[in-house]
Parts: sequence; structure tokens; C-alpha cells
Amino acid sequence: MDAPRLDDPRRTGPHIVLGRLDDESEHNTAERRFIVRGADGDRTLLVRLPRPGVDPTRWAIEAEGARRLSVPGFLPVGEVGGGAAEPPWCAGPYVPALPLPAALRAHGGPLPDPVVRALGAALAQTLATAHAQGVPHAGLSPAAVLLTADGPRLSCFGAVRAAAPDGEPRSGLPGLDSGALAPEQAAGGRPLPPGDVYALGAVLAYAATGHTVPERDELPSFLREPVTACLARDPERRPQAYELLALLEPTAHEAAHEAAHEAAHEAARTAAHEATVLDPATPSPSPRPIPLPASVVVALAHQSAQVLAAELPVPASRTRH
Repeated sequence: MDAPRLDDPRRTGPHIVLGRLDDESEHNTAERRFIVRGADGDRTLLVRLPRPGVDPTRWAIEAEGARRLSVPGFLPVGEVGGGAAEPPWCAGPYVPALPLPAALRAHGGPLPDPVVRALGAALAQTLATAHAQGVPHAGLSPAAVLLTADGPRLSCFGAVRAAAPDGEPRSGLPGLDSGALAPEQAAGGRPLPPGDVYALGAVLAYAATGHTVPERDELPSFLREPVTACLARDPERRPQAYELLALLEPTAHEAAHEAAHEAAHEAARTAAHEATVLDPATPSPSPRPIPLPASVVVALAHQSAQVLAAELPVPASRTRH
């Protein structure tokens, strides 16, 4: 957790900002993420706001959409707020989390092959579940992936849609990582599942090499076929998410295929939007755990200790005698 900067908010809605989740070097994050505490001091949350240059109205629409989703592995949204007097924001429960770029920094370089394979399988499973319900994430990038002890969670839902409406070019817009943006989406195409698969290929390339567009020979052998297929410029040539899961975790092929079909049948019985609505009283489904390097576990523990030790700012009126 980094200390708030001078231009950061001190409050978001009723919540008091403790610190930033992201380091200043994360320039391609589609949203600003803060660790906050409720005014009563009892709850700690992760709050997200649109970054400068992103249309706040479009961002707020995507935040509300995320609040209604129930997809294991998507970062849950329990509250949304904002209005004329403050920018829009959304919030969900806080757990210690490192954005993928921060995890690579903590580890001192690319993640070990077994971790990358497990990460890829977990993210492919998350996308397969979402796609079977008719929901593209439309915001996947290295900075959107948060590593937690319980498994990876995807933030930045709908960042591509928030950046610009369909039909308008999105290349170079604030909050979008050009290395993880599918060519058809950069040109203004509607975000669809193949765009998520392209972004997943870029994320895995980043986790394994430290950048999103590596040479094929830079990739570990187990990633060369999956990443090359994901990064195909023609969306029709990219694998589906459940097929990618089979490439990364062959024993999961049958289960993934069956789960995809079961979810598709459920979506056929109900409109896709209604099939993914999360009742506010329903707990958010858990992501799929993955093994983490000791260096990343230590960084998560350090963040947790910082949050536990953080004190709420004392209002100026209370410091006067």
C-alpha cells in the first residue's frame, strides 16, 4: 500500500482513504484503486474510481454492471456511489491483493512457470464461465489482474466500453493497455469474448516475460502455442476460453467443456443479463486459488500489516484546543 498523493481524494463517499493499491508506475490501469476504511472504522474496502481522461458517466455504467454480476474470479462490487458533488466510485470487500505488475516487481522478474500455468488456467476458467453467460470482461490487462491468497481476481470490468463507444477508435486512449487491446477493439469494434482471449494471451506473456508482446522464443515452451493462438489478429482464429483451459491444464478439458455447455443451457433459459444478476444478499463466488511465490506472499503479508496498522486521519477540528 502506497501513501495517498496530494491529488488523491481523502474520502470516497462515506469511506476514508488509507492508501493507494497501485504504485505511480502503473500508467495503464483503467481505474484508480484505493484501500479505504468505513467512517466507523469497522470495515476495510477496496474502492475504485475512474482515472483522469475516462468518461465518468460511461465508467459509472460499467461499475453498476459489475455490481450485478456473479462470476467467480471477477472482483466483486458491493457498493456504487458518486454524483454531482463527487466522481463516481464503486467498492467491494478488501483482501490483500497485488496487481500483476506489482507481483513481478516483488518477485524481481517474471513469475515461475508453474505459477504462470496455474494463473493462466484460473483466468481461462473465469473467462469461460463469464463467456458461457454471454458476458465479456472487456478490460483484461496485466494491471487488471489482482493476485490474492485466494486466487486471481479481475478488476477493470468494462474498461474498453468505458473508454469509447463502439465505432470510435480506442487506440491510445487513457486506461487501455495497447499491448492487451485486441486489434478489432482498438479499431472501435464491439467488445466480444475473442477480445478477452487476446488480452489473456498478452497477460500470460507479461507474467512469463515481463512484457505483453514477446518474441515467440522468449516464451516458455508450454506457452508458445496458447499465447500465439490467443494473439492471432483474426478473432476467428483465437481459441475459446474453455479450449485455452484445456491447453494449459489438459486434465480439465472434459470438466471445462461440460461446465461451458451447462452454463450455456442455463443462459438459454434466461436472458444473459438476468442470468448473471447477483442478489445483494448472496456472497460473491470465490476465484480459483493458485500457488504463489514466497516473495509475493511476503508482499501480501506486508500490505496486510500496513492496512492493520493504518490509523484514520484525525479531523482538523479535533486537533485544535
